[in-house]
Amino acid sequence: MITYWHYPKCSKSRAGLALIEARGAEVQTRAYLEDAPSVEELSAVQAALGVSAVEMMRTGEKVFKELGLSKDSAEADLLAAMAAHPILIERPIAIRDGKAVIGRPTEAIEALL
Repeated sequence: MITYWHYPKCSKSRAGLALIEARGAEVQTRAYLEDAPSVEELSAVQAALGVSAVEMMRTGEKVFKELGLSKDSAEADLLAAMAAHPILIERPIAIRDGKAVIGRPTEAIEALL
Protein backbone atom coordinates (compact mmCIF):
# COMPACT_ATOMS: atom_id res chain seq x y z
CA MET A 1 0.00 0.00 0.00
CA ILE A 2 1.28 3.42 -0.98
CA THR A 3 0.28 6.39 1.13
CA TYR A 4 0.13 9.40 -1.14
CA TRP A 5 0.14 12.97 0.15
CA HIS A 6 -1.96 14.50 -2.57
CA TYR A 7 -3.09 17.95 -3.68
CA PRO A 8 -5.68 17.46 -6.44
CA LYS A 9 -5.18 20.95 -7.91
CA CYS A 10 -1.48 20.25 -8.56
CA SER A 11 -0.70 18.77 -11.99
CA LYS A 12 2.38 16.92 -10.65
CA SER A 13 0.30 15.43 -7.86
CA ARG A 14 -2.38 14.29 -10.30
CA ALA A 15 0.26 12.85 -12.64
CA GLY A 16 1.85 10.88 -9.80
CA LEU A 17 -1.46 9.44 -8.71
CA ALA A 18 -2.25 8.47 -12.30
CA LEU A 19 1.11 6.67 -12.54
CA ILE A 20 0.45 4.71 -9.35
CA GLU A 21 -3.04 3.76 -10.49
CA ALA A 22 -1.83 2.81 -13.98
CA ARG A 23 0.69 0.44 -12.41
CA GLY A 24 -2.09 -1.19 -10.38
CA ALA A 25 -0.60 -0.41 -6.98
CA GLU A 26 -2.86 -0.02 -3.99
CA VAL A 27 -2.92 3.61 -2.92
CA GLN A 28 -4.42 5.56 -0.07
CA THR A 29 -4.53 9.28 -0.71
CA ARG A 30 -4.22 11.87 2.01
CA ALA A 31 -5.38 15.40 1.28
CA TYR A 32 -2.56 16.77 3.37
CA LEU A 33 -3.70 20.40 3.15
CA GLU A 34 -6.92 19.47 4.95
CA ASP A 35 -5.40 16.68 7.06
CA ALA A 36 -2.03 18.17 7.95
CA PRO A 37 0.64 15.76 9.17
CA SER A 38 2.01 16.23 12.67
CA VAL A 39 5.60 17.16 13.39
CA GLU A 40 6.19 13.50 14.30
CA GLU A 41 4.76 12.29 10.98
CA LEU A 42 6.80 14.85 9.08
CA SER A 43 9.94 13.78 10.90
CA ALA A 44 9.29 10.13 10.03
CA VAL A 45 8.71 10.99 6.37
CA GLN A 46 11.83 13.15 6.37
CA ALA A 47 13.83 10.17 7.61
CA ALA A 48 12.24 7.92 4.96
CA LEU A 49 13.11 10.48 2.28
CA GLY A 50 16.66 10.83 3.58
CA VAL A 51 16.66 14.61 3.11
CA SER A 52 16.89 17.72 5.24
CA ALA A 53 13.63 19.40 6.21
CA VAL A 54 14.21 22.28 3.80
CA GLU A 55 14.61 19.80 0.92
CA MET A 56 11.02 18.65 1.44
CA MET A 57 9.65 22.20 1.48
CA ARG A 58 8.25 24.60 -1.05
CA THR A 59 10.59 27.45 -0.21
CA GLY A 60 9.07 29.70 -2.87
CA GLU A 61 5.74 29.87 -1.05
CA LYS A 62 4.88 33.31 0.30
CA VAL A 63 4.36 31.97 3.83
CA PHE A 64 7.95 30.65 3.90
CA LYS A 65 9.24 34.20 3.76
CA GLU A 66 6.45 35.60 5.94
CA LEU A 67 7.48 33.23 8.72
CA GLY A 68 11.07 34.44 8.45
CA LEU A 69 12.30 31.00 7.44
CA SER A 70 15.45 30.38 5.45
CA LYS A 71 17.42 27.41 4.19
CA ASP A 72 19.52 27.81 7.35
CA SER A 73 16.58 27.63 9.78
CA ALA A 74 16.66 24.92 12.44
CA GLU A 75 15.18 21.55 11.42
CA ALA A 76 12.69 21.72 14.29
CA ASP A 77 11.48 25.14 13.14
CA LEU A 78 11.05 23.95 9.56
CA LEU A 79 9.13 20.83 10.62
CA ALA A 80 6.89 22.89 12.90
CA ALA A 81 6.23 25.33 10.06
CA MET A 82 5.19 22.49 7.73
CA ALA A 83 2.85 21.08 10.37
CA ALA A 84 1.25 24.48 10.93
CA HIS A 85 1.27 25.46 7.23
CA PRO A 86 1.08 22.27 5.12
CA ILE A 87 1.19 24.34 1.91
CA LEU A 88 4.94 24.40 2.63
CA ILE A 89 5.26 20.63 2.10
CA GLU A 90 6.64 19.72 -1.32
CA ARG A 91 4.19 17.68 -3.29
CA PRO A 92 3.47 14.98 -3.95
CA ILE A 93 5.04 12.59 -1.47
CA ALA A 94 4.58 8.83 -1.82
CA ILE A 95 5.34 6.53 1.12
CA ARG A 96 5.63 2.74 1.15
CA ASP A 97 7.25 0.25 3.52
CA GLY A 98 9.39 2.81 5.34
CA LYS A 99 10.59 4.46 2.14
CA ALA A 100 9.40 7.71 0.62
CA VAL A 101 9.93 9.80 -2.50
CA ILE A 102 8.95 13.25 -3.63
CA GLY A 103 7.18 12.88 -6.97
CA ARG A 104 9.20 15.55 -8.78
CA PRO A 105 9.80 14.37 -11.37
CA THR A 106 6.79 12.07 -11.49
CA GLU A 107 9.04 9.16 -12.52
CA ALA A 108 10.65 9.24 -9.05
CA ILE A 109 7.55 7.43 -7.79
CA GLU A 110 8.57 4.37 -9.81
CA ALA A 111 11.12 3.59 -7.10
CA LEU A 112 8.21 2.54 -4.86
CA LEU A 113 6.31 0.51 -7.46
